Amino acid sequence: MRLKYKAQKTSGEFYEGERDATDKFTFARDLRKEGETLISASLINDSRPLYAFATGRLFLFFRRISAHDKIAFVRNLASMLGAGLTVSRSLAMLERQTRSKKLKSVITGVSGRISGGESLSQALAEYADVFQPLVVSMVKAGEEGGNLSASLFAVSDQLLRSYALQKKLKGALIYPVIVVSVMILVGVLLFVYVVPQLTSAFKEFNATLPISTKIVIGASEFLQHNLMLGVIVLAAALGGLLFAAKSQSGKRLIHFAVLRIPFAGQIVREANAARVGQTLSSLLSSGVEVTKALAITADVLSNTYHKDVLAAASKTVERGDTMSGVFREHEHLFSPFLSEMIAVGEETGKLSGMLKEAGAFFEAEVDQKIKNISTIIEPALMVAVGIAVGFFAVAMISPAYSLMNSI
Repeated sequence: MRLKYKAQKTSGEFYEGERDATDKFTFARDLRKEGETLISASLINDSRPLYAFATGRLFLFFRRISAHDKIAFVRNLASMLGAGLTVSRSLAMLERQTRSKKLKSVITGVSGRISGGESLSQALAEYADVFQPLVVSMVKAGEEGGNLSASLFAVSDQLLRSYALQKKLKGALIYPVIVVSVMILVGVLLFVYVVPQLTSAFKEFNATLPISTKIVIGASEFLQHNLMLGVIVLAAALGGLLFAAKSQSGKRLIHFAVLRIPFAGQIVREANAARVGQTLSSLLSSGVEVTKALAITADVLSNTYHKDVLAAASKTVERGDTMSGVFREHEHLFSPFLSEMIAVGEETGKLSGMLKEAGAFFEAEVDQKIKNISTIIEPALMVAVGIAVGFFAVAMISPAYSLMNSI
């Protein structure tokens, strides 16, 4: 596979590049042997056939370890270390306790590497697709500072907050997606099977049809003769969208469009602001240097434009300037409240605390907006369903009653 990656040299310098590798595990290990640390890696230029790509994705999906299992693993490991157990004994106990075969195999591998002389952070770094750079960096900071248990508790709290935020965002979309999907399915069935029967009756009696009925009949005839074409066009459109999302330019275009969508764009901005505040605060409080913390936090964000802001902030900090100025220049992406909190933190020397407060504020804002949208969506969908049903009734049932009365 061809990987685009971000890594850190022993000198502390960050850089990006591309390289061929058999998998991310091997690639991370090879970089570590060269004295470098892998920050993030993503697949690019995938030239495999579509079926091979889909099969590979399906395999990775079933191989993936759930976020809940990861959080439980980190939290339980922190508790055991806090109780005075050694890392090796804690891992052995967790290996026996876990019911996930995938996680069990990972714990076995981590335990084996620790027995071979590696530290916990080094062992976790070998499983880059399971433990994100945030976990590895905070564990490493805990090892260096002698407070590994506290660092693990902090990272488990951060993972739990991110997981809860993702669940809220996904949960707000489940209901409308289900309702719209059912509406589309029922509509197709009506147009393909019900409308043709009524149409034949109208033609038999040479009924005069209103414009609404003609529209419904035209749509029905189109679907009857072009159903497969419509399915192919829809599948091609979805495939093209997925293909575009894989490219850097396509991803930026999609993210640009999302930021311009009413309500959704605001939620994306505030969700990313919450992640910046929470993640950066956790990393800085654990002792991770600012430039590396910014690079790791950028990897957590979902929008490429927000990632660019953190990359610019990292370069600014390397030059010796404050990062708050960069956030002020991009207040169309991050709220002025975040830049002001960062500025206060830099001035008072309490940047981690200010970021934590800002993260909690934006998390509460996102939570409230999701609740508001959930409250609005249900009646809005009911109104939409009512309008659709009413239009169909007026278009098809009214002419049928007219025919019955004339007979």
